[in-house]
Amino acid sequence: MIRRNFIKNATIAGAAISSLPSYVVGSGLKDNYFNEPAPKMISVVPVETDEILANPGIGWQTFGRVAKQDKNLPSWIPSRVCYYRWGWDKFEPKQGQIDQDFLNGYLREAHDSGQTLAFRVMTTYPGRKNYPDWLKDIGGKIDYVTVFIDNKNHTDNPVPDFDDKIVLQAHLDFIEKLGILYDGHPDIDHIDLGTIGWWGEWHLSGSKDAKMPSPESLKKVVDAYVSAFRNTPLVIPIGASQFKMLQYATEKSTGWRADCFGDMNYHMLKYYTQALSRENALAAWQKGPVAWESCWEAKKWVAEGWPLRFIFNYGLALHGSVINNKSATLPEGEEVIEEIKRFLKRLGYRFVLKELNHPVKVKAGNMLELNMKWQNVGCAPSYKPYRLAYRLSSVPGKEKQEKIFAGSVTVNRWMPGDMKLNVQEYVKNPVDLPRGEIYNVNDSIKLPEDLNPGKYKLSLAIVGTISEKGGSDRPVVQLGIKGRANDGWYPLSEIRIDR
Repeated sequence: MIRRNFIKNATIAGAAISSLPSYVVGSGLKDNYFNEPAPKMISVVPVETDEILANPGIGWQTFGRVAKQDKNLPSWIPSRVCYYRWGWDKFEPKQGQIDQDFLNGYLREAHDSGQTLAFRVMTTYPGRKNYPDWLKDIGGKIDYVTVFIDNKNHTDNPVPDFDDKIVLQAHLDFIEKLGILYDGHPDIDHIDLGTIGWWGEWHLSGSKDAKMPSPESLKKVVDAYVSAFRNTPLVIPIGASQFKMLQYATEKSTGWRADCFGDMNYHMLKYYTQALSRENALAAWQKGPVAWESCWEAKKWVAEGWPLRFIFNYGLALHGSVINNKSATLPEGEEVIEEIKRFLKRLGYRFVLKELNHPVKVKAGNMLELNMKWQNVGCAPSYKPYRLAYRLSSVPGKEKQEKIFAGSVTVNRWMPGDMKLNVQEYVKNPVDLPRGEIYNVNDSIKLPEDLNPGKYKLSLAIVGTISEKGGSDRPVVQLGIKGRANDGWYPLSEIRIDR
């Protein structure tokens, strides 16, 4: 009899084994336990876990540094994504030549820190030049404007004119070359569509003489990104909404990014949902990720007495996947920490196996049918088609044999719950985002004919995508259930293989 403290219950042939201890897997029972024929099916119900999960593409972002270098990252917060911003001049110091050593160095740092890299390329920045020198040398038009930022007038601030044919074409060529080299790179999580406006935020506020590109030029920039990055998720800054480009980009399956998250003076109550509604982008999260960046930092929220439960539940209700707090220190206080933990437990996707059913025995060479119930209890989907996989391991005492089978089921279609958000009412009662629907999932695997007869441990995992080199059978996603082994697999049951 097999006992496991992460199995809530087990049934045989559809009937609960109420006379046995609660942590029992039915496949360990002898055929004559009840002096009856051997059971035909086993049902396993795992126990959910309440821990913060360290999963790719979701959760806490470090900002401008990797996790190993972030002294303000608490040990209890896992970070799987780091976020950077650089100027165009860093990427293409010479015309037509992407400096791969520059970006590859940061990709290696992220990988070595257990993270993937998200980044933005900027072309304009108040008080400094972010475009390469050669742009002016080839005849590109540069405007010199005055901008008032941080209580200072920055005079003669250079801004490339993206309506100029030479500037625009050089910009589009750069995006295309970047996509050729890095689209689908396994260590890149997402890229901001952010080469427009100050800091890449799609505005030139604070300047009376600076002008944004025409709608035609802006569309060409969006189209260039979407064409260049077909496999890497894109997010467009929400500030593009004032030019109707938020709608234009999200209709092409990009996600969106919003800074100033937490600002109760304006952004939370008067801007985000209103802009998303105007641009028909409220459902954009279903196809592309939502990234949050704190306004000031979380300590400001606490100092102002702003409601953390509303702020965090709002971020979940709009289906965020990641948040960065500028790698600043966190506010103190046990209640504050508990709110952050509560938020991180649902930020992004969170997959829970509710039930697994399979036959007690199957013949080698036949199909093993697996019937499951899955639920996404997070707030966003996975934006990568990770796959369900199964492992059969012979039990101790037998000749060691182990087989891994990647099934046909991908997890990116398992949606979280959703809710209509009236912000003025929601601030009074920020109820929890409901859990996603329970999906009935059927999968089958073909067993090899030469599989040795005997008992096998059945384990389950979510593994890499088909396109990932060397990672198709490696567990990459932690589940919201107990029982994870050190190798990332979840041992759940036993099955007997006959010849």
